Amino acid sequence: MTQQRNTAAWREMDAAHHLHPFTDTASLNEQGVRMITRADGIYLWDSEGNQIMDGMAGLWCVNIGYGRKDLSDVAKRQMDELAYYNTFFKTSHPAVVELSHLLAQVAPQGFDHVFYTNSGSESVDTMIRMVRRYWDVKGKPEKKTLIGRWNGYHGSTIGGASLGGMSYMHEQGDLPIPGIVHVEQPWYYKHGKDMTPEEFGVAAARWIEDKILEVGADKVAAFVGEPIQGAGGVIVPPSTYWPEVQRICRKYDILLVADEVICGFGRTGEWFGQTHFGFQPDIFTTAKGLSSGYLPIGAVFVNDEVASTLAAGGDFNHGFTYSGHPVAAAVAHANVKALRDEGIVQRVKEDIGPYMQKRWCETFSQFEHVDDIRGVGLIQAFTLVKNKQTRELFANWGEIGLMCRDIFFANNLIMRACGDHIVSAPPLVISKAEVDQMIDTAARCMAEFERQLKEKGLA
Repeated sequence: MTQQRNTAAWREMDAAHHLHPFTDTASLNEQGVRMITRADGIYLWDSEGNQIMDGMAGLWCVNIGYGRKDLSDVAKRQMDELAYYNTFFKTSHPAVVELSHLLAQVAPQGFDHVFYTNSGSESVDTMIRMVRRYWDVKGKPEKKTLIGRWNGYHGSTIGGASLGGMSYMHEQGDLPIPGIVHVEQPWYYKHGKDMTPEEFGVAAARWIEDKILEVGADKVAAFVGEPIQGAGGVIVPPSTYWPEVQRICRKYDILLVADEVICGFGRTGEWFGQTHFGFQPDIFTTAKGLSSGYLPIGAVFVNDEVASTLAAGGDFNHGFTYSGHPVAAAVAHANVKALRDEGIVQRVKEDIGPYMQKRWCETFSQFEHVDDIRGVGLIQAFTLVKNKQTRELFANWGEIGLMCRDIFFANNLIMRACGDHIVSAPPLVISKAEVDQMIDTAARCMAEFERQLKEKGLA
């Protein structure tokens, strides 16, 4: 039935009925949506037949690439056998048990227990409840406050949006909720000008210690951060940051939580970002790469000590109708097994990741208004700046970034503007030839961007 419609008809129906996330609906309806109709590998096609290179792996999630028939075959087999049953009422099913067993194998040592959700946002909200329940069971119910970071992103549910540090999200819905506080992000380029990166990493971590002392260690439950801030603009902290954060959390008896929704399942060249940065959280949240976006599923990993504490407290009164959904679990199992058995994660670390980072740095360093070029594995970014020598950023943060992003989109390359950070995170299966195609296209877009800057008198 859908094949009988054309782009104009779909756009009209979309405008009439579909409310999009994070969207100015009136503006979008005036412009009309771009209809994506199929995908394969790292490419998308729209309803007009245009081939588009997806430099963002959907929303940081299609790690294994599009069009994996083996995953769709698994989904059909599971639907035919057991399309749904819940994991309440003292029941389980083979798909979720097998996935849990596999995840315990690929997770860092000591993480043998997972709780299932349907998204990264749900994983974060689940984690908040786990953290507070943990301290209740420990006999310290006053430890309720969680510390997040400004410009961090932890989803868009009430809890996740509160914990995240996006002020434009806080402006809607009376956020943050009580018991959430924030510290500054570890962005060296902006905040560490008079220090070495190593000195700044320690100094930025100690902002957390300052906040703990301000709130009171007896009231702080956890610090929560993304190993690399994704939607905040791929903020890669100095190597000294996370080990010092861990030391501080241990010193004050505070849980350390890693939000691995973006970094997890191979994005950095390690299975999880915590391994790349050399720290050990007590809890970490996941979603996205767990199923490579083929079906909605998330998981919260807890270490053995947290798991045993929660178990000692009796019922944990939390869960979802689709926690551990059999079809999502079966597809996630096939995805994680492929990432492992096909050596995809190892290839990011040893081959395609270093190749991407080398080309990314060499190419964009030559542009007049590009600085702070950074990345790890297959997640990378640069910042659009008015003046490299003085590190002056553009006024009206984000406007220049959107202008740049639109040039990329017009040239059928999807990259993302996070403020004036231009970021990319392609599928992990990208080839070197495809990296070259992506970088060469992006370089042409950046040349056009800088030409337009001068033409409009913005440079």
